[in-house]
Amino acid sequence: MRFPNGWIAGGALVAGPVLLLTGTLLRSPYNFFFTDQLKAAAEHPALMTAAYTAFLAGHVVMWPAVAEIARRIAPKRPMWAAWGGVLVTVGLFARTFHAGVDQAAFNAARHRGVEEATRLVADGYSDLHLFSYLSFTIMFGWYVLAIGAYLGGVLKAVPAVALACMGLLPLGVLKGTELVSIVGTTGLCVALVPLGIRTLREQPRPSRRALVLAAPVTAGLGALAVLSTLG
Repeated sequence: MRFPNGWIAGGALVAGPVLLLTGTLLRSPYNFFFTDQLKAAAEHPALMTAAYTAFLAGHVVMWPAVAEIARRIAPKRPMWAAWGGVLVTVGLFARTFHAGVDQAAFNAARHRGVEEATRLVADGYSDLHLFSYLSFTIMFGWYVLAIGAYLGGVLKAVPAVALACMGLLPLGVLKGTELVSIVGTTGLCVALVPLGIRTLREQPRPSRRALVLAAPVTAGLGALAVLSTLG
């Protein structure tokens, strides 16, 4: 049995790109620079929370999708699969790190005001940390994975180019939406959603026992999620 299994991988190939595109579009009305993002978060907290949450969730959900693409590349192009999978996954970690800083900045804007939050972000914007040295993976990894997917016969030319467009997304803390952001996340949907649907269709029908267990397992995970917010 492989991990992640086909249901998880197929679901991620569909949900990850859709979440990223959704988050990108939700914050598109507001200027790209971090000062404007903080101001928008203070003036439209529900919308910006939804936008940044969807964008973060998309990157978290993408790891099984990337693992599935690398698994499919590996039989024909094992080195491209290994490097593409590792580089993109590290880039997903980096985006998740940036999302934590985004959340801290939004909290500062809510509790201390936009001006103080803006000063705080500006003062620490160029500080070095682990992902300062690994930020190249955020963009470069998608190019490697896209070439590998094409050479490995996983994607044809147009979907492979669409996948590579994810490398256009701006990186860093509190980055809003630019035209290239929409191009990149749309390209991701074009490249991976059909593959995800195909992957899901390839899976055997779940057993009756699995369907019966799904409801209590889902309820239990939901309860654990609520409890996690109390600690």
